[in-house]
Amino acid sequence: MALADDERWLLSYYRTSEINGSLFFGRLARALKPSPIQHDLTKHFADEAQHAWYWTDCLDRLGTRPIKLSEAYQDQYLEAAGLPANLMEIMAITLVFERRVINQYAKHLSVADVRVEVKETIGRIMEDERWHVQWVRDALTGMEERFGKEHITDTLRRYKEADREVYAHTLAEHEARLGFLLAPSPNEPEDRR
Repeated sequence: MALADDERWLLSYYRTSEINGSLFFGRLARALKPSPIQHDLTKHFADEAQHAWYWTDCLDRLGTRPIKLSEAYQDQYLEAAGLPANLMEIMAITLVFERRVINQYAKHLSVADVRVEVKETIGRIMEDERWHVQWVRDALTGMEERFGKEHITDTLRRYKEADREVYAHTLAEHEARLGFLLAPSPNEPEDRR
């Protein structure tokens, strides 16, 4: 069965977001001095590039090519949350975004009749995403002495609010394409929506 245009668009959107993440983390890893954070950022950017390849390959296995999209999910963050002022804020927005990715992919898997190729691709990516959340959370914990735990918590709260705004905007803007993802799953906690 041919891939519907909306499915092709969504998988291409995932791919574009992974490419954007890879490029961002690659530039950041190159700019940082050697450190544990720079080490993990290097793996993170390599994972994101690999995820873009997984989506490219998935689309190929589904008999199509990715759609060239001009923007990704992350592009809306600057308007909603402002430019991160330091590495702690970059890590905070990364943690919020990585949690959104995991929740989005889980939501996608909860939809009826997900194609095997998509399930396999999401499964491969989710292994890395769990590590992304863990290493970024650990990095933020390591920054508590410098920035203060309360300041980091407030920063995470601010970025979580911005992420909710971006997610709602994305769903509204692309409602026709994302209709099958709009209804919350019965087992999905409200704070993950």
